[in-house]
Amino acid sequence: MSNISDLLFEKEECSTVFLKASEVGERLNTPVYLVGGSVRDLLMNKMNYKDIDLMVEKDSAKFSNELAKALGVKTVIAFEKFHTYKIPYNKIEIEVAAARRETYSPDSRKPNQVTLTSVKDDLSRRDFTVNAIAVSLMKDNLGELFDPLNGIADLNKGILITPKDPDITFSDDPLRMLRAIRFATTLKFKIDDKALESIKKQSHRIKIISYERITAEIIKILSADKPSIGFYLLKETNLLEYVFPELNVMSGVEVINGHGHKDVFIHTLEVVDNAAELSDKMDIRFAALVHDIAKP
Repeated sequence: MSNISDLLFEKEECSTVFLKASEVGERLNTPVYLVGGSVRDLLMNKMNYKDIDLMVEKDSAKFSNELAKALGVKTVIAFEKFHTYKIPYNKIEIEVAAARRETYSPDSRKPNQVTLTSVKDDLSRRDFTVNAIAVSLMKDNLGELFDPLNGIADLNKGILITPKDPDITFSDDPLRMLRAIRFATTLKFKIDDKALESIKKQSHRIKIISYERITAEIIKILSADKPSIGFYLLKETNLLEYVFPELNVMSGVEVINGHGHKDVFIHTLEVVDNAAELSDKMDIRFAALVHDIAKP
């Protein structure tokens, strides 16, 4: 599939954004693309239409303000250091970022230096090839896919591969290790062997990530159809020791009256999967996850 312009305009709320972005890009002579998870989900027919990530070459501030004006939005939230701007449009949150290259310090996932670059370079800094696909919103090639890292092939194979050496990708932003497990769980994808080994090797790096970010990823894993996939991967990669130590120590056979009974960790995940089959409510799923938390 080389052009997905028809898919772009299936939902009215998004088609307005795409048309206006195209018009603003044309007027400012600024190339604009739909990027990231939005493209991945669009290609998988799983678009949530709650948030849209746009990437522009050149001046993201001017483009963002012009797009907000075209959509009738009065407020633009600026993150100038990162050349990123948020436009709260109706029920859709739009994020506009300039194509950029980033460098990181060892103690933070936030870039310490951001420089403008090409679309291809920007895509190569992303977490996984399946999230490194762009769709042109320019009038002359609307809907054309830009896939320099063969993300579509990896999407079709259902595999998570990092654009760069995974040691670099995960060291730059350790949250990507949790994202790998989240995508493996929610999308039912396989993590590339080299990436999986890198996560095991760098699991301790997750300590620099805030509890809020970690919690958000845990909740997304718990929201999957079969959450146990993610928790087994967290255990396998040693991440569970850092992100949920109370759950990590549940592994092992429970001894009752001198007799081996059951592995509490395995039992817990069976209960979680059963709860997930019965309800989408996070309270119920989380209660299942911690119902035996005191046993160790």
